[in-house]
Amino acid sequence: MKRSVLFWILAFLITVGAGIYQRRTGPTYPIDGKINLNGKEIKYELERSHAGDGNQIVKIETGDETVSGFVEWKRYKTTDDWMNVPMKYENGILSAELPHQPPAGKLEYRVTLRDAQQIISLPEKNTVVIRFRGDVPLAILISHVACMFIGLLLSTRAGIEFFSKEPKLKKLIYWTIGLFAVGGLVFGPFVQNYAFGAYWTGWPLGSDLTDNKTAAMILLWVIAAIALKKSKRPKRWALIAAVLTIAVYLVPHSVLGSELDYSKMDNQPVTMVVK
Repeated sequence: MKRSVLFWILAFLITVGAGIYQRRTGPTYPIDGKINLNGKEIKYELERSHAGDGNQIVKIETGDETVSGFVEWKRYKTTDDWMNVPMKYENGILSAELPHQPPAGKLEYRVTLRDAQQIISLPEKNTVVIRFRGDVPLAILISHVACMFIGLLLSTRAGIEFFSKEPKLKKLIYWTIGLFAVGGLVFGPFVQNYAFGAYWTGWPLGSDLTDNKTAAMILLWVIAAIALKKSKRPKRWALIAAVLTIAVYLVPHSVLGSELDYSKMDNQPVTMVVK
């Protein structure tokens, strides 16, 4: 097998691994697990992101009508009292609803299950924070994700060219810049606006790490592109840019993301959307 093919396979594996790690460690990935309630194993998955209209349904499959439960919630980072919503049992599933929030609004919640002998909280420690966002058109979302993923693949592949005797960097670097720019600076702001009502919330307008990460990755590769003409060893700059890009990318998605300040809307009542 040719070395270039091996390099592409390695770049693909690194890119997929980074994507999975970032997704699973992010603050919007569901919290899941299992508990033992008097000898019965119950699996659960608690969502941390809600897209579109309507309330968020919290559901736990128990398969046992003798198990009851309730959901407690309040607006995140507020002094609100905890609201208590009894869960309804139907077809083996306990469920309750969290009220819909404006884009970037967050709720803090926890689930309590109980039977005649035992009471268990889910999660067993702390609470779950869920963020609400608007719907993003599928074409825009796919275009954004595709550009960023392929851009990361090409940036990783450019870094691996460090191990080639005759590195071919020009096309890889320029395509990396182009894809990150289109994905992060064109489609990215549209995704952000549909989801949270703002095109850019990174520096200097805010502290959204997702936006700042995009700017940092593009800057790294602009420096690598300059090194093509200014440096005697441009492949070193490509390797540095690739490693730092992976490091930046591994920062969990949506950390320090858009967050509604409820203190500015305290006069507005908390309401439940009725389906």
